[in-house]
Amino acid sequence: QVQLVESGGGLVQPGGSLRLSCAASGSGFSLLAMDWYRQAPGKQRELVASITITGRTNYADAVKGRFTISRDGAKNTMYLQMNSLKPEDTAVYYCHAKRIPTDYWGQGLQVTVSS
Repeated sequence: QVQLVESGGGLVQPGGSLRLSCAASGSGFSLLAMDWYRQAPGKQRELVASITITGRTNYADAVKGRFTISRDGAKNTMYLQMNSLKPEDTAVYYCHAKRIPTDYWGQGLQVTVSS
């Protein structure tokens, strides 16, 4: 069993930065493929960034060059560094992990980009 606990959300001005963290409890962190999703009001949940077991990363076009996903195996934690934030980045951000066949989700973090 895996539990995901997120932290780091909040309110930031346009152009600012935030770093989200997702701490995984339980064993086998290195066996998890992990992602960040987000869901804006009235919109479907969308994939923001992914990191594989081997560390390969992938990003949605909307965040390429601004967001960086990473993971620290020693701390069982995944991160999302978000720079040059825009109002359209406002959403609830969710940490997701998959160990076949099970999906795990964090509780969600509100990120609001507004002046």
